Amino acid sequence: MGTRLLDSSLTEEALSDLVHEELVRVVEAEAILLTREERLRLIKEVSDDVLGYGPLQQLLDDEEVTEIMVNGHNKIYAEYRGKLTLTGVRFSSEEHLRRVIERIVSKVGRRIDESSPLVDARLADGSRVNAVIPPLAVHGSSLTIRKFATDPFQVRDLIGFGTLTPEMAELLNACVKGRLNIIVSGGTGTGKTTLLNVLSSFIPHDERIVTIEDAVELQLQQDHVVSLESRPANIEGKGEITIRDLVRNSLRMRPDRIVVGECRGGESLDMLQAMNTGHDGSLSTVHSNSPRDAISRLETLVLMAGMDLPLRAVREQIASAVDLIVQLTRLRDGTRRVTHVTEVQGMEGEIVTLQDAFVFDYSAGVDSNGRFLGKPVPTGVRPRFVERFQELGIELSPQVFGATPAGRPLR
Repeated sequence: MGTRLLDSSLTEEALSDLVHEELVRVVEAEAILLTREERLRLIKEVSDDVLGYGPLQQLLDDEEVTEIMVNGHNKIYAEYRGKLTLTGVRFSSEEHLRRVIERIVSKVGRRIDESSPLVDARLADGSRVNAVIPPLAVHGSSLTIRKFATDPFQVRDLIGFGTLTPEMAELLNACVKGRLNIIVSGGTGTGKTTLLNVLSSFIPHDERIVTIEDAVELQLQQDHVVSLESRPANIEGKGEITIRDLVRNSLRMRPDRIVVGECRGGESLDMLQAMNTGHDGSLSTVHSNSPRDAISRLETLVLMAGMDLPLRAVREQIASAVDLIVQLTRLRDGTRRVTHVTEVQGMEGEIVTLQDAFVFDYSAGVDSNGRFLGKPVPTGVRPRFVERFQELGIELSPQVFGATPAGRPLR
């Protein structure tokens, strides 16, 4: 096909049709004895290699696959319904895998080679890609793709998955509308960004939202959204724009809400200051295993800003800025569940005090398939911020905070 593959005037659809026609012509000219099914499969595989992402394309097209992990050219794992499975898909060689990696990163203006052997990028549909090549990847290039649903999950989907309960969803809706500052906490792959998407869907459509991310993943449905993405340094080590730079800049953009995809460094201090200086209703995520750990992690991240602040001042900033922590956990059965919805009440001496509004009930056990039967249950303790809802005219159903034993302030 020559230069026709590089013709910028052709749409993806037109180029795909051209490649398909050419492949059919080549296969017919070769007069190879193939069944109809084999012929179609051959044409698709070659087409995927020319236009798509080679052997990975069939996994990317499979809606049940949520994550793809390439551990070398001949070992590819995929996550189906929360469980990892070794697939029968493979690349023909290390060079074949490298070609696909270079195709992915070049489309978003990034580069990968021996001088820059790891990269974060994204596919056209927003799926997040991480690639590491030798010499850092000892046994061959590694590629991880976290797929994003073409149709973003809504709150009803998370209720259907068992991630949330209807009562919890009603409370979180009220918290977002009531402009509480919310931190979504959890480990890698627990669904923090998915939940952040759902929480952001509760933001009224007449508010200006600025989102800040390393690689754009959020799929906000509102009209008035400005999406900012950080930029790594170039080959000369210049031109880097960090999340912290973007957080500072966002304060000059007159945002009603600031949504930071993930706090992982000194930008946490700027985020807390924004929350404390009139940007109520901001949202972010942090990596941690419990609400208490989330507070400790935020302390550490703020200290990474290099401002040499006393620990008590940092804790006061956190206690004043953060209103709610939503903890996500990926359980042994592969499901993602909200295990805590926790109010940050303030300082008591040197300690930030927390109070659970919902906790996951592990005592229900598991069924015959190993799936957890429990669900998040209310502790029976009404958070203090409910009074703010009454002032704002936001009503909650009486059954949201069911009376059960459990709730005791966390110290």
